[in-house]
Amino acid sequence: MGLNEGLPAGATPLDGEELEGLVPSHLVNRSQLNEWEQQNIEAALLWLSRQRRPRPLEEAWLRRLHREMFGQSWRWAGQYRSSGKSIGADWRQIRMQVPALLADMAYQVEHRLEPVDQIAVRFHHRLVSIHPFPNGNGRHSRLIADVLIEQLGAPRFSWGGSSSLVDASALRQQYIAALQQADRGDISALLAFARAS
Repeated sequence: MGLNEGLPAGATPLDGEELEGLVPSHLVNRSQLNEWEQQNIEAALLWLSRQRRPRPLEEAWLRRLHREMFGQSWRWAGQYRSSGKSIGADWRQIRMQVPALLADMAYQVEHRLEPVDQIAVRFHHRLVSIHPFPNGNGRHSRLIADVLIEQLGAPRFSWGGSSSLVDASALRQQYIAALQQADRGDISALLAFARAS
């Protein structure tokens, strides 16, 4: 069983060049990769706890967070993808869409045009919709939305009460359905999921 086998709904397979970027050579299946990446993410959470002033709406910091989350797993961590996927923006548009998103979110935060939960959930949704990295987009966009919501004075999201949404489960299906509803312009299910316990 390879690293692209057994992907849950909504996960995108990695192409050959992306797979060559795997740092640990002993991983042979998706379950082992998920465990390894989770250990990497736990190290990133420790790094994040030591940050005096996280900057979730700055592009360099956004990329740095991805690198901290996945740098022990992938050599390309923190680098935008350079291939097409079945979801997400055209890879050639990522370098324009991410800064545009960050500028829009900075404006939303400055002027508080919506409640803070809505601002942070829209940030998560739009970032995951761009799908800027080859892997880890959902986990990255959830964590950076948590960083933003804390800066806005509210508690982190629970994301359905699960620390992991990478494995195929009813909770992941609920999350994917909420993202798809948000794709159609209605973020109510994603808002509810973000605060569900």
